Amino acid sequence: MSVNVDSRVVPPGSDEYVGEAWSLKEEIQEREDVLKQRWNFFSDAYRRSTVHCTFHDRDGEELVGFAAVRRDGYILFLAVDPDCRGHGIGKQLVARVVEDHRSVTCHARTTNENALQFYEHLGFEIARRIDDYYEDGGDAYYLKLGSDAGLSGRLSDLIRR
Repeated sequence: MSVNVDSRVVPPGSDEYVGEAWSLKEEIQEREDVLKQRWNFFSDAYRRSTVHCTFHDRDGEELVGFAAVRRDGYILFLAVDPDCRGHGIGKQLVARVVEDHRSVTCHARTTNENALQFYEHLGFEIARRIDDYYEDGGDAYYLKLGSDAGLSGRLSDLIRR
């Protein structure tokens, strides 16, 4: 499948595309049992973040990925439509975050092998494990992007393609 995408940035304080992002998050939650946040938490965090959005134009605009990022480079949410994975959308979203921040961090469930493999592939390292981090009692790893300057350059190059 060829994926033609359009990228947009939603500034903090805006709720543009929050409904579409919620729908994508909920679809992923149902399929993969991750991204279990409640609406109030999700919508508040979304509005307080800079959100990088990726759209696919099939039969109109369709949000296929987003990264909600705090001012300090912490990725609150990273989501890519499972049907659109493997086309570099997640890498491009992380690359945009890397361009804007000196330090990039996030959490991932210890049981979310797909996310952990993805982040490891990009150069993230496990800084520590946090037991009972999630509301449902799930454990998390706190991940930090390695200090390899070459990686930051490679990620930045991705969004220029």
